[in-house]
Amino acid sequence: MTRIDFHSNVPDKIGYACRLIRKARVAKCRIVVYDSDRAQLERLNQALWTFSEQDFLPHVMLGDPLAAQTPVVLSSDDEAAFPHHELLINLTNQTPGSFARFERMIELVSNSEQDTLAGRERYRFYQQRGYALTHSVAKPT
Repeated sequence: MTRIDFHSNVPDKIGYACRLIRKARVAKCRIVVYDSDRAQLERLNQALWTFSEQDFLPHVMLGDPLAAQTPVVLSSDDEAAFPHHELLINLTNQTPGSFARFERMIELVSNSEQDTLAGRERYRFYQQRGYALTHSVAKPT
């Protein structure tokens, strides 16, 4: 059963996602990042190239011929056939349709009221279905 971690009060989802991806890569984790907003996904794509001078975070968009060999895949399609199912990072305010295929999912919830309310609804959704949930509040950077 998928383990689900909520990270709430996130002031900048793109920057926070970059830090999570770096941490997960240090642990040799393979990651899919989902965001239905293609523009935001492209901002994340650009941010991963410039995030840290010391860290190389290899990533591609889903559909790239190298997706199966690349440890970080960015997708705007939550029902796609993903090359790996270790960790899903959800940047949207909706429940991804394919989350149960993953060993673990991290839900990023910003500090906006709309995103907080949607995050609470998703938390209840998973809780009612018996998923193992954790919650942490993002620390200011």
